[in-house]
Amino acid sequence: MPGERLTVRGTSEIGRFPGAAPPTRVELTIHHQGEKKQEEGGCRRWFRKMCPCCCKRQNSTSYDVTDKVEFTKPPNPAPIVTFLNLKFSETKLSVCSVDLLSSKTSQNRQEHHTDLYHGDELIIRRGQTFQMELELNRPFNADTDKLHLDIKTGSLPMVSKGTHVIIPLVEDLEDLRWEAKIVQENGNKVKLSVNSPCTAVVGLYGLSVTTSSLKGEDATTHNSSKNIVMLFNPWCEEDSVFLDDEEERKEYVLNDTGRIYYGTEKQIGARTWNFGQFHEGILEACLFILEKSDMPPSGQGDPVNVVRVVSSMINAQDDLGVLVGNWSGDYSDGVSPAAWSSSVEILRKYHSTNGTPVSYGQCWVFSGVTTTDTRVVSILSTKDDRCCSLLLSVVIILWLIGVCQPLSTFRNFHVWNDCWMARPDLPPGNGGWQAVDSTPQETSQGTFRCGPASVNAIRSGQVYLKHDTPFVFAEVNSDKIYWQRNLDGTFSQIHSEKKAVGHCISTKAVGSDERADITHLYKHQEGSEEERIAVETASRYGSKPDVYSTPMAEDVSVEVKMEGEGPRMGADAQLSIVVKNMSSQPRRTTLHSQVAVMYYTGVLKNAIKKEQMPVELLPNEEKTIEWLLPYQQYQNQLVDQAALMLTLSGRVSETQQVLANQTTFRLRTPDLNITPVGEAIVGKEMAAKITFTNPLPRTLKGVVFRVEGLGLQKGHEVVVGDVGGHSTVTLTEHFIPTQPGPRKLVASLDCKQLTQVHGVADIVVVEQ
Repeated sequence: MPGERLTVRGTSEIGRFPGAAPPTRVELTIHHQGEKKQEEGGCRRWFRKMCPCCCKRQNSTSYDVTDKVEFTKPPNPAPIVTFLNLKFSETKLSVCSVDLLSSKTSQNRQEHHTDLYHGDELIIRRGQTFQMELELNRPFNADTDKLHLDIKTGSLPMVSKGTHVIIPLVEDLEDLRWEAKIVQENGNKVKLSVNSPCTAVVGLYGLSVTTSSLKGEDATTHNSSKNIVMLFNPWCEEDSVFLDDEEERKEYVLNDTGRIYYGTEKQIGARTWNFGQFHEGILEACLFILEKSDMPPSGQGDPVNVVRVVSSMINAQDDLGVLVGNWSGDYSDGVSPAAWSSSVEILRKYHSTNGTPVSYGQCWVFSGVTTTDTRVVSILSTKDDRCCSLLLSVVIILWLIGVCQPLSTFRNFHVWNDCWMARPDLPPGNGGWQAVDSTPQETSQGTFRCGPASVNAIRSGQVYLKHDTPFVFAEVNSDKIYWQRNLDGTFSQIHSEKKAVGHCISTKAVGSDERADITHLYKHQEGSEEERIAVETASRYGSKPDVYSTPMAEDVSVEVKMEGEGPRMGADAQLSIVVKNMSSQPRRTTLHSQVAVMYYTGVLKNAIKKEQMPVELLPNEEKTIEWLLPYQQYQNQLVDQAALMLTLSGRVSETQQVLANQTTFRLRTPDLNITPVGEAIVGKEMAAKITFTNPLPRTLKGVVFRVEGLGLQKGHEVVVGDVGGHSTVTLTEHFIPTQPGPRKLVASLDCKQLTQVHGVADIVVVEQ
């Protein structure tokens, strides 16, 4: 009917939520043919557009062309299950959060021996696996998704410098490299196991996680809110700071208190010092010191570099380091060195003032602050060698009136540090304990620092080896030389004391508060021929090389020879020492020999045999001495590569020539013999016989063979078990070659008592 008004009532979607508008009321007027067309209101036009089925215009015969609405049948709504079954790859993968599993009670902190550090940061040690968890926006799909980690350190991270590391996702973890593996998946959460190499840069890292797809879509990066602190790892055999004694690791790495010795050789005093490396804020302060040193972060993977920087930064002499030295007796504008008993307050104060040097320190304070992963070493009766003469000089000035004035640089005691590391930059045998001195006494390469100097090099007088070995040698083994100034201005040597310097070199004993005397590590027995040779050898590299008489001739030589490929494991080791007199006069000497077990890094473990050999030579005579190391003396002493170092020293009586020789040798292990059996044809089964004979007169426990050949055989283990002394084991491997061409089948044997046993067979595979 004309003017008929229909009312449509409905409920708006907005009204389903609290505070929304009330249901919308819409009125629609229908006009019949012949009637005057009324103008549509805005609401009506909107409703007709939104719901054409309810507001179409009708008349008795036809639709108004201008109001005609065509309807398209809507598609059937998709079942809900279709939405739920959507492929995950259709949703772009992204990281919602990162959990570094860094609490003090976490597996990471426990396994990395960092649970004593204050706070819940992720503190790990290099060369060791750690875990983290990622929460993703959907489950990870290995077939379509990609993921990698980025860690960065320093102000300008670079991949080429090792300060920006891209850590790929791999199926199997391998040692000595950066890589990550998914070890657990639970819905949207994945757990990663991450490897780091034993040479990784130490310091503070930022972490980010990047996700993308195999289709090449844009990547998404998530930055972790927490950082990672990387430390050196004395528990990792491949790390150059590896220390193989668990009790020593507890003492020198995990003990946060120690003892510092002072006084004189007859009156040794001791005081307790709190190193406090695990206290709140101390690790941050140490990282701040490294950053303030301006050492390139790329150099922070080498402990030698780090030690030299620490030695420099602990004193404030030339680089606004931690402590100002003061020996004046006036400490009114600071703290007296004797008042300190802890490194904690000093380091916190330095950090909180953004690097303002703390007043004041003397040698024991410098040493105490330096002590983290090192030990404090004190020497009673020492010399401050400021002219590198390697001698302690006392000048007695004799005037006509007989007045004498002694001048010397003699001190009652001095304190420095020892740190443990391999020294690949030095000849083998010079790893192990290294002397480091943070007290500002002399510059080294233009900066007030000292070390690391090999203690073994100091002991033998090899002061030409870096770093600062002459200075430390002078502190522990100088002779005290008395000089007389003559009336004409010249000087004459009138007396020498050969036992004046280097007594009671002390450190805290492992596992107790007792004093341990380590003088024997720094010098041979006082007055022995070896000690005299070391002093005279060292003096020739000092500023007064002619204090000791030079040899009248150097016509005797000593060398070590070995037969064939050298001594074999399980038998007595035999070498030949050849001493040759190249003069027309007889010569006499006594050779001092010492053989020590050596790690592959060049660190000496311990001496296992010492002896003296008197040698008399006729004119132009060459004499061969057979040197023997019985199996029983080394059977329980060897490490990793079964390497040993033989050191020889002596002095020719007639000429005072010094003889010296160091020879490194390895006890050769047997090979695995691999013999192919049958034709090597792709797709056809063949075999290989692997034979091994135990070279030792003792049972090998838990022997495992590992066999692999690319294109021949997948890598796998064969557990053999115990192998008796001198017994032979034969293993036959059956496999089917999959690739033609020259191939190699390799095998190795592993057990605790015997390492570095392996073999290889060349196999040429042909097509069928």
